[in-house]
Amino acid sequence: MRDHKTPLKKRYDLLLLAALVLVGLGLTAFVLLSRMNSTSDGLTVTIRQDNEVVATLPLDEDATYAVQDEDGDTTNLVVIEDGTVHMEEADCPDQLCVKQGKIRYAGDSLICLPNRVVVEISGEDEQALDAVAK
Repeated sequence: MRDHKTPLKKRYDLLLLAALVLVGLGLTAFVLLSRMNSTSDGLTVTIRQDNEVVATLPLDEDATYAVQDEDGDTTNLVVIEDGTVHMEEADCPDQLCVKQGKIRYAGDSLICLPNRVVVEISGEDEQALDAVAK
């Protein structure tokens, strides 16, 4: 014997499926949008050279900062843009800090060892400890 659904039951099945898909899409959009909006709120970018703070800038404001050596020559160009930070230029030979790309979350850092420059994001959304091991 075949199990035949009436047209009314098929319609309810389709409506239920459509509702579940819409709820899933809505939750996904909510999570993504809240994550994008909260990533740069209250976060700061700290730029250190030779372990001394040379600048502290908000992550949510676009800016460019030129890190200079003792002679006044620019060693690194730090760019804050759209809630991210990256090294635009560096006069070091390996260019690893430039190749590292953009960072955006608290605890992330860019490091240029030859020029002794560290760029770090800090702020309220730093992740708390999940557990303590003994």
